Amino acid sequence: MSNKLFSTRGLYQLIWPLIIEQLLSILLGMADIVMVSSLGEAAVSGVSLVDSINVLLVEVFAALGTGGAVVAAQYIGHGDYAMASKTAKQLLYTIVTVAFTIMVCCLLFYRQILSFIFGRIDDNVMQSARTYFLITILALPSIAVYNGCAALFRAQGNSRVSMLTSLLINVLNIGGNAFLLYGMHWGVEGAAVPTLVSRTVAALVLLVLLYRGRDYNGHPAISIKGISRISLDGKLVKRILAIGIPNGLENGMFQIGKILVLSLIATYGTTAIAANAAANTLASFEVLPGASVGLAMLTVVGQCMGAGESEQAVYYTKRLMVVAYISMVILNIPLLACSYKILGIYNLSPETTKLAWYMTLTHGLCSMVIWPLSFTLPNVLRAANDAAFTMIVSMISMWTVRVGMSYVFKWTGILGIENALSWPVSFGALGVWFSMILDWIVRSTCFVYRFRRGKWKSRKLI
Repeated sequence: MSNKLFSTRGLYQLIWPLIIEQLLSILLGMADIVMVSSLGEAAVSGVSLVDSINVLLVEVFAALGTGGAVVAAQYIGHGDYAMASKTAKQLLYTIVTVAFTIMVCCLLFYRQILSFIFGRIDDNVMQSARTYFLITILALPSIAVYNGCAALFRAQGNSRVSMLTSLLINVLNIGGNAFLLYGMHWGVEGAAVPTLVSRTVAALVLLVLLYRGRDYNGHPAISIKGISRISLDGKLVKRILAIGIPNGLENGMFQIGKILVLSLIATYGTTAIAANAAANTLASFEVLPGASVGLAMLTVVGQCMGAGESEQAVYYTKRLMVVAYISMVILNIPLLACSYKILGIYNLSPETTKLAWYMTLTHGLCSMVIWPLSFTLPNVLRAANDAAFTMIVSMISMWTVRVGMSYVFKWTGILGIENALSWPVSFGALGVWFSMILDWIVRSTCFVYRFRRGKWKSRKLI
């Protein structure tokens, strides 16, 4: 293949900062839970419950950012850097509007939202959840801007900027947590306030860097100069939303489904909630390489499609999928071997630790085989303007398989396994994790079929 759009060195320079960025994000979530654990399991449970809502909202902004990044990447591949910059401005107008709207609604109806989602939980858990929710929800506009700007930098292949900004977030957030929780002896506010401050600072830094718009790799960089002169371009916004809305609905329904099954986990007691929170953190580590390669897919395939090189898109997809699988195996084998000891840093009860370990093993063993096909591969379809298909498959699989089977396993005692092994009541929460694996199997089958058929290669966006 001649005139390759990406060299091996170029792919390396794109992927390794993404891996570090994802690692920093996971370490931040882990540090939050570990530090909050000093306040007791009720605080851990309250924070983890709210974080499930926050992740839902972040996914909405990430989806819109993906929409803007795909359009910008295709314009860059096409050589139209002026339109890539114009796309950036339209994305920020859109994402900020959505963020402020959601923030106001959440502030007005926070009691109803938390009660509706989580139902009857212990009073001390609910109090922690309310406090943490009210403070962190103020960070939504900053989180939205951060996600949009970071996606735009990745679209032009400059993943180093978002990595360094993520490092800044970690320093501010973890440092703030340590000062407020251990030094000032605050409650869950000590974890919430640093979240607000760090996200605000990060958003401002990225906005300044995008405004400066320095060249990258010898090509004009995306710039948002003139963004204060607001001018909406309906056609461009429509292109962004053509990717962003299906992706947002997919991610949103996915997270809503997770919240629903989390409310199901809450019925197994505080032990199950805390174990699920700890296991979810390690689970994020387990899929880190696949998630990083997935972000790289958006840039690589997006630029290939913009350049009219669909066969190069296929070539790089196969190459990056191999990278994802090899890196997943290299990471997960030692991680699973040490997982029980790692879970010990959470200072949880023996029963909670053991349950979290079972969850971690289930997720890790299956992620090495199925996860990249379920979550890395569909980014190829999104980058090629086939986001509607990924949305439909993901939503149907989420609600019929993951959510549906979670309730089936609850009603049947995981098909009788709980009674056969004499598990404590809290271990019934494992049914949610088993249902998740079944969901992966269904969606990966559909995505592989779609990719092999090749219709995505003929879809036009710009």
